[in-house]
Amino acid sequence: MNIEVQSKDVTMLLKVKYQHTKKYIQLESGFTYLDFIAQVKRKFGLPAATELDAFDETNTVVEEDIFSELIETSPDLCLKVRDRIPNADQTEEGAADTESDPHDVQHSDKNTEQGMETKSSSTANSDKVMPPLTLVLIGDTKTIKIGPRNLLLDRDEQTNVEQFSSRLYDLCGRRVSVINMLGLRSVDKIPSIQTVHAFILLLPKALHRPHYSLGMQWLENAFGKQHTANVITVVTHQSDEKCELALTDLKVDDSFSEKRFHTCTRTMMDEKEIMELLKKIDVMVSENNPPYYSRHMSEETGDQKEQLDHKSLKEEARRDHPADGKMEAAAETKIRLKERGDAEHSEKKSEIKSGPWETKEKGTLDVGLCGNEKKQSTDISGENKKTQRKDFEEVLSRLHLLDRYQHKFSPADLAKICPSVKQSNDTSEKDLAQTFLQKLMMLDYRARYIPVRKDSSEVNQSQSVQVSDSDDTDDSNLDAIFSTVVRDKSEQSHIHPMDVQMAVFHCSDSFLKQNMITKLSQCQYALPFLVPDPAEPDIECPLWAFRQINKTWKIRDDSNTVIMKSMPICKANTPMVTFLRLGSLSQSKSQLMNTLINEGHNTFFHRNCPGSTKTRHLMDGVAEIAWYCPAGKPDDSFTDCIAFCNLHGDSLSIDKQREILIQMSSVIVVLVPTLKKNEISAVILTLSKSEKPLVVLVADDDFNATQMKPQKYKLGLKDRNQSDVCEELKQIIGKVLSESRTSFQLESIARVSGVKVDENDPVCQKGKSAAMEISKLTQGMDVSRIKDDLLPCQGHLWHEWSRINKELYHLKGSAEEEKSQKENRLKKLREEQRAVSCSKLMESITKNLMSLPTQVKAFYLKWTQIQIDALSTDDLSFILQKYDQKWSEVLALKNKHDKSALLKKKQTELEELSKDLQSATFGLEHIFREMGQIYEAHESQEKQTRMSKTEWNKYPELAADLMISGHPMELMDGDAGHVPLTWISSVLQEVINKLGDQRVFVLSVLGVQSSGKSTMLNAMFGLQFAVSAGRCTRGAYMQLVKLSEEIKEDFKFDYILVVDTEGLRALELEGDTTLKHDNELATFVVGLGNLTLINIFGENPAEMQDVLQIVVQAFMRMKKVNLSPSCVFVHQNVTSIAAAEKNMDGRRRLQEKLDKMAQLAAKEEVCDAECFNDVIKFDIQKDVKYFAQLWKGSPPMAPVNPDYSESVQELKNFILSKASASAGITLSHFRNKVKDLWTALMNEHFVFSFKNAQEIAAYRRLEVQYGNWTWDLRTEMLTIENQIYPKIEKGQIDKVEHNYLSKEMSKRFGEITKNMAVFFDNDEHKEILAQWRDRFKIKIKEFHDEHVSGVKRKLDEVIQQNEARKNLDKKTTEYENKLLQKSKELAQRLKHKAKDEKELKQQFDSVWGGWVTEFAKGTKPIEDINLEADQKHVLLELGFEWSLIDESKKNGRYKKLSEVGNYCNYITHAKSHDYENQQSEDDKRTTDKKQKAKKSKHEETKTEDTSYGKKIKEAWNYTKEKWEAVQKVFTTEPKVGFEEQQLIRSLIDDVEQKTLEYIQSKPVATQGYSSAYLQKMAHNVKQAVTEFNAEKKFQLKKEFTVDLSLYVFDQAESCILKSHKTYIEKNDALTYLDSKKKGYYNIFRSYCRGNSSAVVFAEMICERLKVSAVEAVCNTTAIHLAGDMRSNFPAFNENRLALEKYVLKSLAEKEDFSKFITYITNPRKQVEDFIKQEVKKYIFTEHKDNSLKKLQKNVDDIDKLVSQALFQGTEQVKTKKGDVEMWVEEFSRLLDNKLTLDTISCENFSDINDFDFLKEETEKALKSIIKEMKHLSLEKVTEFRQKPDEILIEQLCNCCWERCPFCAAVCTATVADHIKDKEKDKHSAPFHRPRGVDGGSFRGTVDLVIDFCTTLVVSDQSFYPRHDSDETVPYKQFQTAGERFASWRITADESKLTYWKWFVCHFQKNLEDRYKMKFQGEGEIPGEWRNCSKEEAIESLDEMFRL
Repeated sequence: MNIEVQSKDVTMLLKVKYQHTKKYIQLESGFTYLDFIAQVKRKFGLPAATELDAFDETNTVVEEDIFSELIETSPDLCLKVRDRIPNADQTEEGAADTESDPHDVQHSDKNTEQGMETKSSSTANSDKVMPPLTLVLIGDTKTIKIGPRNLLLDRDEQTNVEQFSSRLYDLCGRRVSVINMLGLRSVDKIPSIQTVHAFILLLPKALHRPHYSLGMQWLENAFGKQHTANVITVVTHQSDEKCELALTDLKVDDSFSEKRFHTCTRTMMDEKEIMELLKKIDVMVSENNPPYYSRHMSEETGDQKEQLDHKSLKEEARRDHPADGKMEAAAETKIRLKERGDAEHSEKKSEIKSGPWETKEKGTLDVGLCGNEKKQSTDISGENKKTQRKDFEEVLSRLHLLDRYQHKFSPADLAKICPSVKQSNDTSEKDLAQTFLQKLMMLDYRARYIPVRKDSSEVNQSQSVQVSDSDDTDDSNLDAIFSTVVRDKSEQSHIHPMDVQMAVFHCSDSFLKQNMITKLSQCQYALPFLVPDPAEPDIECPLWAFRQINKTWKIRDDSNTVIMKSMPICKANTPMVTFLRLGSLSQSKSQLMNTLINEGHNTFFHRNCPGSTKTRHLMDGVAEIAWYCPAGKPDDSFTDCIAFCNLHGDSLSIDKQREILIQMSSVIVVLVPTLKKNEISAVILTLSKSEKPLVVLVADDDFNATQMKPQKYKLGLKDRNQSDVCEELKQIIGKVLSESRTSFQLESIARVSGVKVDENDPVCQKGKSAAMEISKLTQGMDVSRIKDDLLPCQGHLWHEWSRINKELYHLKGSAEEEKSQKENRLKKLREEQRAVSCSKLMESITKNLMSLPTQVKAFYLKWTQIQIDALSTDDLSFILQKYDQKWSEVLALKNKHDKSALLKKKQTELEELSKDLQSATFGLEHIFREMGQIYEAHESQEKQTRMSKTEWNKYPELAADLMISGHPMELMDGDAGHVPLTWISSVLQEVINKLGDQRVFVLSVLGVQSSGKSTMLNAMFGLQFAVSAGRCTRGAYMQLVKLSEEIKEDFKFDYILVVDTEGLRALELEGDTTLKHDNELATFVVGLGNLTLINIFGENPAEMQDVLQIVVQAFMRMKKVNLSPSCVFVHQNVTSIAAAEKNMDGRRRLQEKLDKMAQLAAKEEVCDAECFNDVIKFDIQKDVKYFAQLWKGSPPMAPVNPDYSESVQELKNFILSKASASAGITLSHFRNKVKDLWTALMNEHFVFSFKNAQEIAAYRRLEVQYGNWTWDLRTEMLTIENQIYPKIEKGQIDKVEHNYLSKEMSKRFGEITKNMAVFFDNDEHKEILAQWRDRFKIKIKEFHDEHVSGVKRKLDEVIQQNEARKNLDKKTTEYENKLLQKSKELAQRLKHKAKDEKELKQQFDSVWGGWVTEFAKGTKPIEDINLEADQKHVLLELGFEWSLIDESKKNGRYKKLSEVGNYCNYITHAKSHDYENQQSEDDKRTTDKKQKAKKSKHEETKTEDTSYGKKIKEAWNYTKEKWEAVQKVFTTEPKVGFEEQQLIRSLIDDVEQKTLEYIQSKPVATQGYSSAYLQKMAHNVKQAVTEFNAEKKFQLKKEFTVDLSLYVFDQAESCILKSHKTYIEKNDALTYLDSKKKGYYNIFRSYCRGNSSAVVFAEMICERLKVSAVEAVCNTTAIHLAGDMRSNFPAFNENRLALEKYVLKSLAEKEDFSKFITYITNPRKQVEDFIKQEVKKYIFTEHKDNSLKKLQKNVDDIDKLVSQALFQGTEQVKTKKGDVEMWVEEFSRLLDNKLTLDTISCENFSDINDFDFLKEETEKALKSIIKEMKHLSLEKVTEFRQKPDEILIEQLCNCCWERCPFCAAVCTATVADHIKDKEKDKHSAPFHRPRGVDGGSFRGTVDLVIDFCTTLVVSDQSFYPRHDSDETVPYKQFQTAGERFASWRITADESKLTYWKWFVCHFQKNLEDRYKMKFQGEGEIPGEWRNCSKEEAIESLDEMFRL
């Protein structure tokens, strides 16, 4: 590097390179060489003892004495520093040469031979220096952990194998060079390394034998045969592991040397271990000759080796058969075969070159193991054990499972959706294991019979049938027939099926083994019970794998009653019958056992099974076990459950297993070839002396069963029918077992010595130990009380909470009062839950779940389930048996049509048993249910008190982890019949947090009870849904299934979310309860699913019809709420499914039933549907699947039908094909969907109450975007308008074409169209948004066209105004010339008074009036208008009395007509009505209550009145009540109901709107005002009131018509006056002349001062320009400020709903009742006021400085524009030599349509010819104007054509203003005309309120309504849809009450609605005074409402905003 040196006194920076790193070092003045070396060591972190040399750029050593001089003379020098190497001054490149020098190294190593030991780090600095070592690391990268403290790799990260760094460094005092070749793929990449002292072969602790073989083989390929002398083997391990067995195993290999073996930890951090390794390397180097490996030593040619091999084969043939030429020919054939094999081997070798240790992406090792010999193992010790291990390695290698032995398969590997298993095609060996597992998980027992496809190379090089090549003669034919064909040993047979099973078993972790064993058991296969460890000399029992197996059987007691038993097989006490084989037999022991226990099914694999081969490697010594389970039938083989054990292989050589089984067995059955005295007879003799019953089966004898002595039998097998033998054997076993009491329990194996039990694994034991706490807590407890006592939150409290919560949707009476009471009760229930939420059981479980490591936690969960199951097994079996018996009795009575008391009694007993069954059912799902309830209880409290969170807030995360790992999660609690929404939402949110918002395809299943839904799903996807007959677990469960990477690219989602449900038509639910529950469940499940499987069991028409009716109705509901799921029907348990004709007939009948059900459902749901296809897209040919029976035979011994498994696979493929076309939904969408569906289901009328939150959220985002798009169009249109306006003013344009405006807008419109397409294409919810794409595209086009037309209309009005003032314009020039001339003349006379401003002003004013009179002579002035007089005159002409008009005018009541609270003063009941008939149902309800109260009161009061006195009193009371009623009708103000009040308000609003539209359409601004306009307006008002009165039962008084007329006059007045003012300004000459007075005074004054014409002209130009400039600046600023607020102000930059929220917030903060009333009665007016106030606050207060900056910037822009126009115009005129008139024209043109310059007469300025001077004077005058403009006030911005508030009002208020038909809340849709499809599009508002806020009262009363309409729509109350209706409509069906109701979506509001509760309480008196009513009676305010604060009310707006 550069050395910046000026002198020795200056600090120097020196660049230095060490190894591959460059750094700067700093040297102080006066440095020395030693200082330099010290700084290098410090900078590079080298030990102080390190010896270094420095080199220059030519690799010359830099000596100490020349160092300072060198760096001073060479400032650009970069020094290289290296470790000092003895005996050489070498460069870095030459360092390798030193290492490879054989003489130097050999010489050094001789010192080692002479006794020199390797020095430790403590002696590294002694005089005697050890030679450097070159070491090469080879092996698997996983054998070593690279870290900062790894000694062997010099603390660096793993070296890149492409670089092969060979640098020297200090290793424990030794100088070494370590070359890292770990995981090297190809030998071609090995660098040219000439010298290696040692190859360090790193092996993992597991599978060190195969890794050793692979490593040595790889070394031979890479470095030649001489490498063995230089290899030292190192087995690495974890710090807590030991490697005692590694040395023993490796000794088996001949090439292995014990002296060159070492062990160390994977981290390589232990210095002692590394020093010991270096000692061994030194010893090895000293013993080798030569002491190092050299590259040229391995270059032996392959040809020499090949020739030697061929020669040896021939010599061997001659030696063995000297006279036989054929043998020599055979040897030649062997040589050719060997050559072929070598070719194959070379291919395999290339595979090995690609990296024997390198792990592929799929996790398997790409290797093959050496050793092709196959030998059946008969001995597990010595050489045969060695062979067995080799065979095991070979099987793993062929199955590509070598890596899986170390990194086990787990359930997670199978819990993915992988490429489908094809049923017909063969499978290659590499896919055999995966195929076996997939088939097994689908319960396909043909998993053991998978055809294997040979590799293409094998197929090409071999023939399936050998062909003889002998001549066709009699002798040769005879020879060919009788000759022996020798099988080529080099040809491999396919792998034995049981080897595949056992290989997969050995390569699986504990949990997958458990799944495998469980599935094998379901397939009725024997299970591995005692398994020899292939790597260790142990016998293992996989007891853990048996833990999931439950067996059920039936026996008969002494009374011949059938008793069912069901229990975990591990705990079952059964006798065990063991079968042993001694010696070699032709008969199959396993086949005999199959015939004995399950004839027709190969429970035990035997030699005659499909796929069997002569050789098997992994089964000898394995003991398999199977259980015979009787069915309680007479033809059972045995009367009780019996275990049968089969020891594979010759038991003579399997002593250990044999002895274990003999010890445990109840009966021993031995198969022997003969009973002659030999080794076999000795074993038989021993067995015969034992107490164990013995049965000897003799192969070479044919005698019948013979009892040799008590419990000792023998039986011949020779030439006997196997069935006969089995019958005799059954009798013997049955007899012996009946006499014996010995039994076997699987769990007892743990106490047998010599057996290694998998459950003793420390991790498993930790999990078990933690789970045992459950047993301690439940010890001695009745199982039916466990849930109530230990899981209290989910019992009565949760069920009560669910019941009350549902009642909130069925309110009666005073809805809000009742709702408030129930909500209080819900709070108390949650408090009670919190109080009992700390049970010891839940504390223990949650503590373990949160603290245990992942692996331990997995075991803990399994053990917990086992412990829980153990608690209820016995009770459940007993209850189920009693339930089954009782149900049979009930059915029998029903079939007899017996309706006696006995039936009711039996049904009651059945119900009690059902409750007992539910109490006894206890599973892991109940634990998580309890967690959910604890969480919901605390979460509800947190929302109220903001209390600090404790452990409960972690529960959702725990559940999410379990759900992600494959555990099913309860979605609906079937016991409570409720969905815990808070819990489910939180769990799903945690899943989203962990996985991201993944897309899922939701697959749900629906079907009758016990129809095999869960079994089908478990088999299809390998799930864990509980499978049990009867309704033990109810509800719905969900489970995630991930798509594998292989198929993910074919789908648009990442997971399938499977939803499993309880069965429909449950036995324990009856009547209406069943139907309601099933309808709820079906609707919920169908709504959730993208695809729903409808599972139908059998073909019973009655059962099918019930299910189909429920299902079709659910789909119809989905159609009505715009959800589009699909379905597939699955017929299970269908016989003869292969019959195509029957299938077609079945499909036809199903279609007919579906169509019929669709018609029935259409009537109930009020929907048009003639067939099922009208409801849902359905293909009867494709969407109906038929399944075979589940069992092949009769349970309990029947296996799963393989046709069933095949049907499952076909259905899975079909589902995936349908799913591939779907994008699914996001997890967040699914979460919202759960809430939406369940909330709607709580209401009986699902369709009316369903609210799709995801769709609503997507639509709101679309509204925000729509606002942005329309704003962009609006601002662009405003800009275009401002550009055209000056042109019209200048007279340059007299017509504006629509096409021109569209063309100007086309660019921006195109950009917005593209933005829309991007939004709809890329939004995360684009599938939902697609339904609105076309509509909004049309909306934007309509908005564009409307605004183009609107701007055209405005500009046309300006053009019309210009046309209208043409007459005045003609005189303008004349006026100006005269005024200019007179001003000039007057100035000439008054020059001497130029300095007297006051005098000049007086003189000018004195003559100005005369000038105006003179000029305007003959011109009629336009008169002002008197609207008040005209209004009175018009009303008098219409016949209204003067007194009415005058009174209204004086008190001004008409001005607030629209805000009147009660219009009763305007109403008279002109039509006759009987007051009794005026009572509504509400009156009757109130009267009835009063009468009941009176009656009750009278009954309680004791009086001593006589009967006569009572009669008098009653008569008086009756008369008094009648008189009061009559008085009330005829003397008090008429009562006006809420509906009538609303109708009057609607009349006022309608008349007002039409009036404003009328007056705005009249040409007042261009033609002036006419009183005829007022006449028309008044006439329209009178006509509207007359029509209103004609339709109503009440009449509006004259006063109302007068007030309404005056009200609309008042509303139109400002518009009329403004337009008329414009007309005057444009058309009145006097007005025009007055407007010019100031300008001409300035001209006059300028002349007085003696200014030249140019100066005066410049001032006049600027004065004329000033008005236009100020207007342009203000208009532009207005647009900019509006844009700023639209972008940055929260209330304006979202959608209409957000604006509404901020309006309400503002009202609450100000607490101004009058403004609230304005909002309630006229929401648009209040919103506009809010916008105006916020704009004012934004501009003038909060962002005043920013607003001023924008204003000043626009002034600067105008200044630049005018200055540029001046310059360019002047230059143009000078160039063209024009006059002053040309100068004005050019200047005006160059103002770029932004400014207008009024017409200026140049007649009086023709003398101006110095245009530069004119420009300078204009610029001077302009500066003063610009200066003045910069001080413009912001108020000025609001005075011109474009106003910020008006721009925003036009943008934000162009929306929907429809009002709720109940509470008059305004619709918050952003788009005005948003209802296109009446079925889909609805008005909506989240801010509903009590009806009393708007004056709503109970009919016929003065009681204001306190109920929210969102509460009423889920209550059981009714309403009158019209004020004159006699019939009521249920609130739940409000949409059927007419069009104005049907257009609204009003759903149950889950918010607390605090805002309006606070308002009602805070302004109660104001409201009562306004409406002259009271919040009393049924409208009494609930006490809870008064606790609402303003702050809470404002906060609640955010909550409502999210609804």
